Amino acid sequence: MLRRLVLRDVAIVRELDLELSGGFTVLTGETGAGKSILIDALQLALGARAEAALVREGATRAEVSAEFDTPLALLPWLDEAGFGGGGVADGLLLRRSIDTQGKSRAWINGSTATVAQLREAAEHLVDIHGQHAWQSLTRPAAVRDLLDTQAGLDTRPLAAAWQAWRQALKALDEARAKRDTLEQERERLAWQIGEVERLAPGADEWESLNAEHQRLAHGQALLDGARAALDALDEAEPSAAALCARAIDALDDVQRYDGELASVIGVLREAQAQLEDAAHTLNGYLGHREPDPDRLAQLDARLSSWVALSRRYKRPPAELAALLSGWKESLKALDAAADLDALERAVASAEQAWRGLAQKASKARSKATRPLSAAVTQAMQLLGMAGGSFEVALLPQDEPAAWGLESVELRVAGHAGSTPRPLAKVASGGELSRLALAIAVTTHRAGAADAGAAAQVPTLIFDEIDAGVGGTVADSVGRLMKQLGRHAQVMAVTHLAQVAACADQHFVVSKSLHGRQTLSDIHAASGEARVAEIARMLGGERLAGTSRAHAQALLDAPHEEKGSSPR
Repeated sequence: MLRRLVLRDVAIVRELDLELSGGFTVLTGETGAGKSILIDALQLALGARAEAALVREGATRAEVSAEFDTPLALLPWLDEAGFGGGGVADGLLLRRSIDTQGKSRAWINGSTATVAQLREAAEHLVDIHGQHAWQSLTRPAAVRDLLDTQAGLDTRPLAAAWQAWRQALKALDEARAKRDTLEQERERLAWQIGEVERLAPGADEWESLNAEHQRLAHGQALLDGARAALDALDEAEPSAAALCARAIDALDDVQRYDGELASVIGVLREAQAQLEDAAHTLNGYLGHREPDPDRLAQLDARLSSWVALSRRYKRPPAELAALLSGWKESLKALDAAADLDALERAVASAEQAWRGLAQKASKARSKATRPLSAAVTQAMQLLGMAGGSFEVALLPQDEPAAWGLESVELRVAGHAGSTPRPLAKVASGGELSRLALAIAVTTHRAGAADAGAAAQVPTLIFDEIDAGVGGTVADSVGRLMKQLGRHAQVMAVTHLAQVAACADQHFVVSKSLHGRQTLSDIHAASGEARVAEIARMLGGERLAGTSRAHAQALLDAPHEEKGSSPR
């Protein structure tokens, strides 16, 4: 749940530190006092779009911090993203700042985060229902998502299968349209591959061919140089080997007179050994190197073929082997693209996979329609729509779609004996608001009963969702929210005294002039202060005495569930 909300220089709020508890909490106050600013600020911390207009006039930046209990389901994500704090008991801190230029920064548990990461965390923390929440009931996608959530249906595999089917159809259509072009391209590639394959270029062959050609083309010069070197080393008179031996002999006769000459003799003996090794190597070289004009001619011919192909295809000779490999891969792709039978089989297989998932989705939706319809119908009886009924209808589609084989339609009958009709055509604005509230309450309670409260979003916020409601219906709205507070933390911005009287925690938002600036403030209301606020909501100053008595009566009345409740 949301433990604490801290605001600094947000709109008309200079500084606010709000400690929150579980159960049902209401925020009340006169119109324009700043109640919805708290919701806007919380949404900012949850990743909503940042606007420079949120910065209080005269301040350089606005800051919002929201501290939550950490949901168990969020712990693996926090650890993976590097925001882990150790466990549930450590809490979860989201923070966001925005400056006068509209530039914002975000943090999770003190570490820098992206706005997308704030939004991802928010999915596990808060569910906000605005005063126009009913509008989503008229949008097909939102209605379908509502039913899928109740059915516990993950439609991502279905959407992926649909996309795979679409891609297979696209590949087939393109192959049919380009059949002649693909065949011409295939013939061109096959001819080029055949021509280069006759050369059969190796991956590193070009370098080795050039090295061998260089050696054979200068074979006589190499032999002459090796022979002259061997003569100088060992066969000429005097040779280098003979002169080295003479130097060693000369020093051997006198080294007994001076020990320092021993190191010189050692160097000369090493040089003598190296001269012998060099002479031995040159002898071997001369013994195995003879001019080979036939091999040289073969190399000339092959190198010419390499150069000719490289010029024809405008590539360096060294790239011919890679070019051939690329052409072969392209030919395989063309063969696959031109294989209409294989493409048709792929389309059929993809369609079969999608239809299998779509049929499972249809069964899950069909199973979920009856309990959802019954639960909302039951809630309607408490919300001034006695005798009315609610129905979730599945309508077969003429054409398949990404979400499945059917569309979802919400239908309502406003009174007993009438036939349910599409919600958008028969419900008034007030009825739509009450239906949105009934759906929000029943779906959350049903989810808590099925999966355990820990599996649900732990905090629900209703921002004037009870607009247009009054009288005994307002009493029922208050009781419903209080009952929902048993399963989750519920916060509501309301103008209804009957709703406020049911709250476990009551905060009053007010605004006042500080110098030349209007600022908003908030304080907890209890005792006489709460009676006064409920009285203001009921009748204002003109009926002060009556309003206070009525307010006290509302607060003293039991707010337990009366009659049947939505399950």
